[in-house]
Amino acid sequence: MLRQRVITALVLLAILLPALFYPSTVPFAAVVLVLMAAAAWEWGRLNGLGAGPSVLLGGVCTVLCGATWLLGGLHLDWSVAWLLGGAAWVLASASLLRSGVAGWPRWPLMLRLILGVAVLWLAWLAAVQARLIGINFLLSTLLLVWAADICAYFAGRAFGLKFTQGRLAPSISPGKSWEGVWGALLGVCLMAVVWVYADSRWAASVPSLYTRMASAGWWILALGTVFLVAMSVVGDLVESLIKRSAGVKDSSGLLPGHGGVLDRVDALLPALPLAMMLSSWTTR
Repeated sequence: MLRQRVITALVLLAILLPALFYPSTVPFAAVVLVLMAAAAWEWGRLNGLGAGPSVLLGGVCTVLCGATWLLGGLHLDWSVAWLLGGAAWVLASASLLRSGVAGWPRWPLMLRLILGVAVLWLAWLAAVQARLIGINFLLSTLLLVWAADICAYFAGRAFGLKFTQGRLAPSISPGKSWEGVWGALLGVCLMAVVWVYADSRWAASVPSLYTRMASAGWWILALGTVFLVAMSVVGDLVESLIKRSAGVKDSSGLLPGHGGVLDRVDALLPALPLAMMLSSWTTR
């Protein structure tokens, strides 16, 4: 299993890194579009669609992203979309997590499918616009989520249930603890401070997400970072809830050793548009 995970990770990095650092945003936009189309296919399967309808859902996501790209949507101001998408994420996830695993099947199927495609389209748009802003900005957003995941894992293993009596969400993801969440918050906040210093020290031509938030005040940086980490955890919990409702361990087997695409991007789905929302607010 470990060998499989390492090989898959190396292949993904060999595809993603050249696309990320290529002078044009076209390769990166195309790679992320393929990932979101695959995630849409997984979304159809998780919601009980057969093979054909799930492929069709992936096609719908591809057409939506492609049309936005071809019609010049990547260069438009999507501030309202970030705000509405962020509000929808907060409200819908709060309702879903409160109702638990049994609550998800009660949502109408068509609504679930539309929401899934909309979430994937918005995340694709946010990722590509973040790349258009600059690599430093995009990496600071991606690493926020990845660092939160890594810090939560190690803090949970080292301190899980040593300071609190209950798990974070035992009926959804029994392995997650509150200590893991605190570890993620601490780790990312430290990274944010270091990144702001590094941007200033080396006069970054494109400010990171953290520097943009810090320009509006250190308290904005603190609140914004905590909010993004919290929502990345929510994204992970929401996907875990939906998989538990579907009775599966992974969203698919597309990525050997890692599960599916949704398993790898679940925390990024809310974090990317919310990062764009915070950036648009702090740079006006």
